[in-house]
Amino acid sequence: MHELSIASGLVEKLLEFSAHNPERTILEVRLEIGELSHIDSEQLRFCYESIAKETPLEGSILTIARVPAIVSCPHCTYRGRPDYWDEALAIAPVMTMRCPHCGKAVEAEQGHECAIKSVRLLDTHTAPSV
Repeated sequence: MHELSIASGLVEKLLEFSAHNPERTILEVRLEIGELSHIDSEQLRFCYESIAKETPLEGSILTIARVPAIVSCPHCTYRGRPDYWDEALAIAPVMTMRCPHCGKAVEAEQGHECAIKSVRLLDTHTAPSV
């Protein structure tokens, strides 16, 4: 379950930011997760929320955007979505990493991402008091 280690690293970095910026509250963290990363979004969100409890991050929202896989074929110059094995005995189609045009091996150009896209903050110095 590498989602736990990813969530731990993310929370650690965000808590470090919070410690250096006590006047700002983290409201939302937006991540980009690539289709080829094999990261389960729901497990990552669960781990994040569990680790963030009783920290300055508690209550913050983890928003995850999926980045589709894009491959290129060095043999026939195809660039686009990879080929999928639809008949695989799995919950979802299995990516084959072969070219849908010529059938040879492709190289991934996009889809391995796991990165913070943005962080939405509340500046408590300028926030109206309630």
